[in-house]
Amino acid sequence: MAQISRKAKIITILSLLVAIALTLFIYFHFFFVYSSGVNAGEINYFQQEGLVFKTYEGKMIQTGFKSAINATKLQSNEFKFSVTDKKIADTLMRCSGKEVELRWKRYMGTLPWRGNSQYVVTEVLSIQEPARFF
Repeated sequence: MAQISRKAKIITILSLLVAIALTLFIYFHFFFVYSSGVNAGEINYFQQEGLVFKTYEGKMIQTGFKSAINATKLQSNEFKFSVTDKKIADTLMRCSGKEVELRWKRYMGTLPWRGNSQYVVTEVLSIQEPARFF
């Protein structure tokens, strides 16, 4: 039985360490849920897009936040998100202009089949018509 040379052992151990490091990087960057939460606001748009991977993308306008520069003015913030579940996407397709409350998960990286955003909506908590003052 031939003995394994010292050089071959070092190459094997280094290759194994690189493979483990790469696996951990891919897992934490693309599959580990970095944060989760709930956002509420008015759906600005929601659409299906993509050339190869058709994904659902949307934007929600969150209003009522005070500006850090001038406390008397209000500013709106945009929340861009993706949806992977077709049932949720069908629900949101009918919500343009409505107030919605969405539960989401945030990943560090995006995958082409998961959407263009780090934020992936997992649940629609509530839908209501916006208040009209006229």
